[in-house]
Amino acid sequence: MKASVVVGLLLIVLGIVALGYRTFSYTSEETLLKLGPVEATADTRKTVEIPVWAGVLAIAAGAVVIALGRRR
Repeated sequence: MKASVVVGLLLIVLGIVALGYRTFSYTSEETLLKLGPVEATADTRKTVEIPVWAGVLAIAAGAVVIALGRRR
């Protein structure tokens, strides 16, 4: 299988996953106070939204990559 077909399929799969999940969350540790050797931290949960257009664009780009890869 050509590399362009693999990349195209990967883009299509990532686009479908982006449309299916739409958000993902992660936890980061932030320093609230640092006073000499004493440090106060807090875990903060952050949520990132994936726009619909990004998923659609990834699917379309994957289709274009596959089409161009098969032409050659």
